[in-house]
Amino acid sequence: METFNYFNYYTEIEEHFWKKRGAHLLVSPLDWAIVETWQKAGIPLPVVLRGIDRAFESWARSKRSAGGRQLKSLAYCVDSVLDAHAEAQEAAVGTGPEVKSTKAAAEPFSRAELKKYLERNAAKLRAAAEKQRAAHPALAQRLEEAATKLDEILPLIDSPAALDLEDLERRVTVLEEKLAAALVTDANEESMLSIRREMDRALAPYRRKMSAEQLAQLERQYLQKRMFEYFAVPRLSLFYLT
Repeated sequence: METFNYFNYYTEIEEHFWKKRGAHLLVSPLDWAIVETWQKAGIPLPVVLRGIDRAFESWARSKRSAGGRQLKSLAYCVDSVLDAHAEAQEAAVGTGPEVKSTKAAAEPFSRAELKKYLERNAAKLRAAAEKQRAAHPALAQRLEEAATKLDEILPLIDSPAALDLEDLERRVTVLEEKLAAALVTDANEESMLSIRREMDRALAPYRRKMSAEQLAQLERQYLQKRMFEYFAVPRLSLFYLT
């Protein structure tokens, strides 16, 4: 996925959906989780937008649209996006190897933005650790360790050498995945039940449209998002910088 597309992924999808919808909607945890599943599956931004366009065309022909109802969630677009992705992959077969440009791509963020982002997240991790220290000492220790790891990454930003954003993303994603596992482990049963009830309500209208694999991925992303919010822990991926 191109650097521009990756790091502007959510913003571009969000704005495109708003334009097609004709109204600015509040971003739901479900919609965010859906975008994350597309991003993690490596579906290019143009393909996602094409799939959204097709979903709106299908909706316009449906009885619900005729009855005055509007398309309110990206969940309705899941099948169309996956179909568009499959078509794009089939079209790419036999086209030969991709010709790489020798021209250096412009960095999507300034060094100052990246440094500020990492420093801000390290501070948030330490604040979350302090808040959880009494009730969840093991989690507090993991949060502090993650903050220290971010501190150790900062010299890479100040290095005069070319900045490898892919490597930087890998580093923070590994930290984020470890934190996600720790958060689920330390969450109490009632909190987990509450989030799962919320998730089931949000997904109920769309379960019949999705495969078991699609639902499992979406549920995983939804639960992860809500766990980070519940413990006031920042997301670390550069995907969230914008």
